[in-house]
Amino acid sequence: MPELPEVETMVRGIRDAVVGARIREFVKCRCTCKPISMKPGLKSIQGRVLNQTVVSVRRLAKRVILDLENEESFVIEPRMTGLMLLSDPPDREHLRLEWRLQNGRRQTSLWFWDRRGLGTVQLLRKAELETVLGPAKLGPDALALTFQELEQRCGSTSRAIKVALLDQKMVAGIGNLYASEILHLSRIHPERPANELNADEVKALHQATRKILKAAIRYEGSTLGDGTYRNALNKSGGYQNHHRVYSRAGEHCPTCRGAEIIRIVQAQRSTFYCPCCQVGHSL
Repeated sequence: MPELPEVETMVRGIRDAVVGARIREFVKCRCTCKPISMKPGLKSIQGRVLNQTVVSVRRLAKRVILDLENEESFVIEPRMTGLMLLSDPPDREHLRLEWRLQNGRRQTSLWFWDRRGLGTVQLLRKAELETVLGPAKLGPDALALTFQELEQRCGSTSRAIKVALLDQKMVAGIGNLYASEILHLSRIHPERPANELNADEVKALHQATRKILKAAIRYEGSTLGDGTYRNALNKSGGYQNHHRVYSRAGEHCPTCRGAEIIRIVQAQRSTFYCPCCQVGHSL
């Protein structure tokens, strides 16, 4: 599933081509697969966005936001296999939507591609966006979260820290893959109750969050074994080559070079950690 680094890569990849461009057409691609969720319907969206200019492209947690001059916004949630593309897609069978754009004499197409069809696209007015994705629904962005905010949020829940990090109301943008990597770098056991972390551990967690996510963005995200995630130009990310624990169960830990990485299940999601580096008690 695209997490903060992958979605940030999508945003950066399409921004220059999209900002300042006028929407000539918004069309649904021919696709015989399960349709994606789109609200409102196609005709309603077309009537509201025709000839509108895209004024900004940004990320909100794990979503791509296209802000229009009329103060409405496309909210694209890639979910499991969704991609925002400017060039040839992995295949044409799973193309879902196309924005046909014009910027001066230059014409560009932006596509939403989704193999499994779990992604969603919404067109929301400003007030609706605040209701659906405002502070009442999403916690602070993982890259903007302060140490004090993280300390307060960890102290307010007895859930396992790995499970708490996946809660988008606690901190927005972290998913299963990067939660394992962050906890490994901070040397915190994933089953530790969040409210038992001491100040030094929360500080390590805060620093590891920023370090891991910024590095993953620098490498344009992680393309896993199924090859689904691609950047806006249909190229693989590179951070998968730097994973230390994720999906490496049974391998020797690259940090301590002794213990084997263990896989457990938390909240129906796989967690990977080193039993030597990530102790189960306070440091």
